[in-house]
Amino acid sequence: MSHLPAEFPEDRQFDEPHSQNAHAAEQTDEAEQMDPADQSQPMQASGEMQPRDNEPFFCQVLMEPQPPPERIPNFGHLGILFLLALLGLFSAIMLARVGIYFHLFGVSTVPQAANEIHYTLGTEGLFYLLTYAGAAALFPALWGRSLLSGLQWRARVAGRRMGYLFSAAGACFLLAILNSVLIPGPENAPIDKIFRMPGAAWVLFLFGITFAPFFEEIAFRGFLLPALATAFDWSAEQFTHRLPNPPDRNGHPNWSLPAMASASIITSILFALLHAEQTASAIGPFLLLVCVSLVLCGVRLLFRSLAASVFVHACYNFLLFSLMFLGTSGFRHLDNM
Repeated sequence: MSHLPAEFPEDRQFDEPHSQNAHAAEQTDEAEQMDPADQSQPMQASGEMQPRDNEPFFCQVLMEPQPPPERIPNFGHLGILFLLALLGLFSAIMLARVGIYFHLFGVSTVPQAANEIHYTLGTEGLFYLLTYAGAAALFPALWGRSLLSGLQWRARVAGRRMGYLFSAAGACFLLAILNSVLIPGPENAPIDKIFRMPGAAWVLFLFGITFAPFFEEIAFRGFLLPALATAFDWSAEQFTHRLPNPPDRNGHPNWSLPAMASASIITSILFALLHAEQTASAIGPFLLLVCVSLVLCGVRLLFRSLAASVFVHACYNFLLFSLMFLGTSGFRHLDNM
């Protein structure tokens, strides 16, 4: 056997997968640093092993094409999040009941709790936290990656696009001012009554630029928007019998333009409906919320970064609260709202 070459061709073939895995890991790390436009480019191979010209014929025959990777998040994952939200809401209400039982913050009845800012916002905050805790524990087991990674958090991309994100928040703020002039909302709306609760203004300010943007974006632009876009593309694939678009370099779906547009409109209408009660279902604030949500959806899809839409949402709320702060002399004259 001494006449055989030192490196048999088949030996190189069996050693190649190890180097390919290492190279794939390096490509994934590099892809996280790429611009969103490059991110949307299809991943070569799309999860399938492609035969090479220099491979022996029997290796090409034995290779079996692998199914395309699961598109996440999809409607199934959205349903799981809904169940987690129901469980989180129930738990938050039970904890509020415990607080009432022990007269926490001097509250002893449910009607009192409904007019006490610690209970109204506290229950909502607990609901957000408990739902997020359940999602952060469950979805990594289903996806094989962290919750935020599966939702395309990508904070570094958002950090490199701060100028665009500030501009988007500013545009939403100007739109809100224009809307209040052309289609003003009702006076003494439910949200105004909440602001007038003792000590509520500053609590709402902090809540509105931290908890609310983060958790609302996870629900609407993190889960709902991608699930709707994936469902639209999947339905089109079933009718046209075409193959799905290859995923991007990080394994995330590449949605079609009609899918993204339709998903953005539906998401924005549902987002506005969620807040309709706060503004007495007035048409002006409703249209404003739809437009703001469309901007947030556009930011999320353009930069493929959930962190980007969270940042714009938080900045927009900060600008609104700052205007309110100036108009009420530091939240001291809330009758001027």
